[in-house]
Amino acid sequence: MDPDAPLQPGLYVVATPIGNLRDVTLRALDVLRGADLVLAEDTRVSGKLLHAHGVKARLTPYHEHNAAEARPRVLAALAEGKAVAMIADAGTPLISDPGYRLVREVVEAGHSVVPIPGASALLSALVVAGLPTDRFLFAGFPPPRGAARRTFLAELAPLRATLIFYEGASRVGESLADMLAAFGDREAAVARELTKLYETVVRGPLSVLAADPALQTPKGEIVIVVAPGMEAAATEADADAALAEALTRLSPAEAASEVARALGLPRRDLYRRAVAIKDGLR
Repeated sequence: MDPDAPLQPGLYVVATPIGNLRDVTLRALDVLRGADLVLAEDTRVSGKLLHAHGVKARLTPYHEHNAAEARPRVLAALAEGKAVAMIADAGTPLISDPGYRLVREVVEAGHSVVPIPGASALLSALVVAGLPTDRFLFAGFPPPRGAARRTFLAELAPLRATLIFYEGASRVGESLADMLAAFGDREAAVARELTKLYETVVRGPLSVLAADPALQTPKGEIVIVVAPGMEAAATEADADAALAEALTRLSPAEAASEVARALGLPRRDLYRRAVAIKDGLR
């Protein structure tokens, strides 16, 4: 992207820092400088970022309270061939922020939507949590009331994925206690004020985190990451059934290796079972 070239018409979804103002990308600054209009949740917050980097832009509010009224004006600007940038107060827009309806209507109107990637609190928390990253689910903010929150968490308990939540500081202790009840004593991490001066990440079993006085009502922006649940251990009957099927195709040693990989059981024990099953089949 040539920083001196005019922006092509379209909606640019621009990620901004989640704390440290230096985490903005060079491309994001180019887009913000070149946009005809910049949509911002809070123009005062966004104004500080732009001022810090010497960017002059035409800011206009776009948030959940004025979105229905503002969308037609944005679509009209795009129809005139304007370049419109959208930013959130912090991080990647549309993640727990208003905006997806605008993107949908922009696409339906035939205009382009361009992602300008950058900081994200949920990804930052995930990579420092020390928990599996191959499969994860961002669950947003749990419901604020206890009964609804417990129902919400119970629905997530069977998922074999690392779970990521945002939470208000005043409810962290209650949420950790409800997570312990819903998920069992899984490993977890509580990330606070990521990329900021008082950044902290506390890791441990949910039972320890839920009992930590410092995590009852911590200050700042909070992300909670919880390890995936473990698959139920395979029973002896499961192993015998799998071995019996594998032995129709493989030797006892090969069948034991295949079932060990599939069920996560010790190969040595499976080999003895395979030999016994093979002898019984003769």
